[in-house]
Amino acid sequence: MPTGMWWFIGAAWAELLLAAALLRTCSRESGAPDADAVPTPQALALLRGGRRAVVTVALVALHQRGAVAAGRKHTIRANGGPGRTRDPVQLGVHGALRRALALGDLTQRPETRRAVDALSGELRGAGLLRPVAQLWVVRALLGCVPLTVLVGPLATGATRAGLPEVLAVGLPPVLGAVAVLLRLPVTTGAARRLLTGLRERYPLPVHRREVTDGRLVQLYVALYGDPALALFLPRFSRDGGLLDRPGDADRHRPPPGGAPTRP
Repeated sequence: MPTGMWWFIGAAWAELLLAAALLRTCSRESGAPDADAVPTPQALALLRGGRRAVVTVALVALHQRGAVAAGRKHTIRANGGPGRTRDPVQLGVHGALRRALALGDLTQRPETRRAVDALSGELRGAGLLRPVAQLWVVRALLGCVPLTVLVGPLATGATRAGLPEVLAVGLPPVLGAVAVLLRLPVTTGAARRLLTGLRERYPLPVHRREVTDGRLVQLYVALYGDPALALFLPRFSRDGGLLDRPGDADRHRPPPGGAPTRP
């Protein structure tokens, strides 16, 4: 392997380590939220599961007031006005229901996206979501790792016979970068500690009759997703398509604004 290739391998490792350092720095700087300022159920849902999760909790709150109902073919429809609420996400979701919509379509409506994006901004200000700029820098650094390894043989004139050795040495940083990209946390350590603490404080009940407070129902849906929906609102969730998943149930999706969306 050409001697100059080691410079490219070193650069690839440096890019990977710098990206990891940026992620760790943000986690250390994020302290625990004030116990008296626990986010709303919709904000907690955003931290747990992204755009789809927060819209689901907003629909639960609206349904509790009779403002929305299940429509035909696993859709949600408006059922009168939004009720007495000033919550921007609930108002945005209700305002998007000019006709019956499936949950996936509802999450992409402009009214919904604006409301959820505003909530994301508030959570970034509170140190619960990573800054957008930091996420882009980390992704750029990680994306440069395989590029650096690939450019190395071309720049150093590595022969075909030496390529297996080059690939063997360059493979570890490339695999490391891919692994971090696939599991890149858009929430901060403070957010993850908050969710863990609330789940310990509010374990999911066995029977729905144990909970009579509507806001607690929203909290359980925010923290647990599908299992809580199936427990507390089985008919509305089934008929409205809230339990329909294009992929694995309740996979953690990047909150809006942190990456090109799939929330």
